Amino acid sequence: MAPKKLSAKRSRRDAAAEGTSAAPEFDSHRFRSAEHQQRFEAIKGWSFHRERRVQLRDDEYTDFQEEIARRHWTSLVTPMAKFDPGIVLEFYANAWPTEKGV
Repeated sequence: MAPKKLSAKRSRRDAAAEGTSAAPEFDSHRFRSAEHQQRFEAIKGWSFHRERRVQLRDDEYTDFQEEIARRHWTSLVTPMAKFDPGIVLEFYANAWPTEKGV
């Protein structure tokens, strides 16, 4: 007698149970630990304020402006026109200390 073949289709009950899992599976490519991923879930409702652009005149704070130019920081001190809030939240979640004093 030949063995029974398993059905390739999943039952509705199996599919429904799979969709109701309490915690998402840990994504090690995006987060340092499962705790950091939980932190991301906790903060993902945060909203952001855009950086305020400060425009200095050529005759203002010349020493400061020269130091920025000397260090090639011009692009660093210029706010980006667009940003991805998901990436920012991911950064904050991964930067969160998991142990006291770390």
